[in-house]
Amino acid sequence: MGNINHVIESFKNLSVLVIGDVMIDEYMWGKVERISPEAPIPIVAIERREERLGGAANVALNIKSLGAKPIIISIIGNDARADRFKQLCRNEKMETIGLVESKLRPTTTKTRVIGHNQHLLRVDEEITTPLSHDEEKLFIDKINELFSSQKIDAVVFEDYDKGCITKKVIDAVTKKAQQLAIPVTVDPKHRNFMIYKGVDLFKPNLKELAIGLKTDIHKDNLMQQLPVLCQEFMQRQHHKAMMVTLSELGMFIMNEQEQHHIPTRVRDLADVSGAGDTVIATATLCLAKGMTLFDIANIANIAAGVVCERVGVVPIEKEELLKRLA
Repeated sequence: MGNINHVIESFKNLSVLVIGDVMIDEYMWGKVERISPEAPIPIVAIERREERLGGAANVALNIKSLGAKPIIISIIGNDARADRFKQLCRNEKMETIGLVESKLRPTTTKTRVIGHNQHLLRVDEEITTPLSHDEEKLFIDKINELFSSQKIDAVVFEDYDKGCITKKVIDAVTKKAQQLAIPVTVDPKHRNFMIYKGVDLFKPNLKELAIGLKTDIHKDNLMQQLPVLCQEFMQRQHHKAMMVTLSELGMFIMNEQEQHHIPTRVRDLADVSGAGDTVIATATLCLAKGMTLFDIANIANIAAGVVCERVGVVPIEKEELLKRLA
């Protein structure tokens, strides 16, 4: 385990491109003391607000918390929320050189209204249509610029189906990464599920896998079904490895040579929010350092267990991960 600890400490030498849909997660907490006279809905008297980095930016935050350098590449609006998003990044000491502003879409913001610790409402401000031709060109130009100007050790696609990642973006990035022998990992959603080809690690959750493959997956014979489905999918898409997160059942990982089922490692479950972001961030750094398939899954699983013990979307702390690995 000492060698693994040494590798994790060496994450500080890695730089990772995080390409995907970023957003602001806004929380409004308050009290509900009466019902509106205008409609049968509660009136929430807001007492506290908080804004957090969400989507691909939370993956970047996890990468940074593990000691590496994330470079976010995404589309944001040309609006006040964009300025706020950049400030949130700067507050976390994360660069904003990869952000492209668009006049055609807002900065994605999800606002959650919470009264007496009860989630009452979520308001989404977003445009989820794919990038326009001009936006796409600006985006790919920015990606190529950063490939040329920055030391890049790995690339993560963090796809939330908000339109930032298109086929042309995927093809341009994977081609460039392959030319430079840079590993590529993917946390997919539904729209682009079958478009990714030849990546080093493809990480859907169980629901995303079932929807992406248009098949039913039954938990009663999961470990018989998964290897067959993943093997066929990897061969069709030319992926080198797959990791499937299984919620309370842990995770499954395989490549052409081996496969492993890693049981969950949560001591006291509090909140599963953001665990997938922690998994892809941790797995990407482990992959970039050349760890074995089993170690990649085991460490990512432990990291996910740590964040699931804390309420809210929180990044993994390197010191806590090292403590759990001791």
